[in-house]
Amino acid sequence: MTVTVQQLADLVQGNLFGDRDVAIHSACGLEEAQVGDITLLADPQNVSRLQESKAVAAVVPVLLPTCGKALIQVADPLFAFAAIVQHLRGIKPPPPEGIDARAVIAPSAQVGERASIQPFVLIGENTVIGKRCRLAPGVRIGANCRLGDDVVIHANAVIQADTLIGDRVIVHANTVIGADGFGYRFTRGQQRKIPQLGTVVLGDDVEIGAGTKIDRGTFGPTTIAAGTKIGSLVQIAHNCQIGEHNLLAAQVGIAGSCATGENAVMGGQAGVKDHIQIGAGAVLEPGSGVIENIPARSRVSLYPSRDHADADEIVAGLKELPQMRRNLRRALKRLKGEFAIPAEACEA
Repeated sequence: MTVTVQQLADLVQGNLFGDRDVAIHSACGLEEAQVGDITLLADPQNVSRLQESKAVAAVVPVLLPTCGKALIQVADPLFAFAAIVQHLRGIKPPPPEGIDARAVIAPSAQVGERASIQPFVLIGENTVIGKRCRLAPGVRIGANCRLGDDVVIHANAVIQADTLIGDRVIVHANTVIGADGFGYRFTRGQQRKIPQLGTVVLGDDVEIGAGTKIDRGTFGPTTIAAGTKIGSLVQIAHNCQIGEHNLLAAQVGIAGSCATGENAVMGGQAGVKDHIQIGAGAVLEPGSGVIENIPARSRVSLYPSRDHADADEIVAGLKELPQMRRNLRRALKRLKGEFAIPAEACEA
C-alpha cells in the first residue's frame, strides 16, 4: 500500500510539518527504515538517530527540526505509530465463526453466538463460552468453566476445570490456568499432597503471555484482577490475589498466598516469597528478591530487596571494592613496618 504522509496524519489526527505529499510505502524502526518508510521517534533525546535514519517521515511527540523529513506530531506517538502500521500492513482477518467439525464439545457445554471454535479444541461438561470468543487449535477447556465475551485463547493453552474468566481476556499459547498448586505436608515420613480444591478467577481485560502458569487455590480462588497484564513464563502460585492493572514481566515468580495492590509493577525475573504483601503502585526492579512486605509506591531491587536508591549505592560501592582491597593491603604492609602486626593480617 502506498499513501501520502498527509493521509497518515489525518488517520491519527496529528499535526503535520514538512512536505505533505511525501509517499509512504511502509513503516519500520529507526535503524531498519528505508527510503519511502515512516518511522517512530518516541523519545526526543534520540533525535540524532532520526537524523541518521533513511526514513522520509516520522511520528514524533514534540516539534523537532524537520531534518529533511516530514513529521507527524501527536500526543501519544506509540499508539499513533501502531495505528499507522496496522493501516499499512492491513489487519489480519479473524478466524471463521462457528464450530469446526474436529472440535470436541461436551453435550452440556454452551457456546455463545459468533464464537470461533477451531480444530481439535476440547470443551468440558457444563462449561459456558461467551459471545465472539476465539479458541485456537488445540485449546483445552475443562468442565464447569465460564468464559466471558470476546475472550481469545491461543493455541494449546489449557484452562482447567472450574476456572472463571471475564470479558476481553487474552491467553497466549501453551499457558496453563488452574493447575494444582504446589501444596504438600511432610507427615508419616513422606511428602503428602494437599488436595487443591479451589479455582482461578481472571478479571476483565486481563492478558497472559505464553508459557505462563497460574495455579488454582487450595480451597478458595487464585485471583487476577481486571486490567492486569502478565508476561511469558510467569509462575503465580496458589491463593495469590493480584490486584488491578498490575504489570508482571517475563519470568516473574510469585509464591503462594501473596497479594498485590493496584498498579504494581514487577520487572523480569523478580521473585516474591510466600505470604508477602506488595503495596499499590510498588515497583520491583528486574531480578528483585522480595522476602518481606513492600509498602505502597516503593521501588525496590536486589536480593534481599531494598530501597532502589540504597541498592544503587551498594552496586556502586561493589565496583570500588577491588581497589579498596588493594589500598587496604598496601596500608597494612606499611603499618607492619611500624607496629608488630602478624604477617597473616596483611594477607587479605
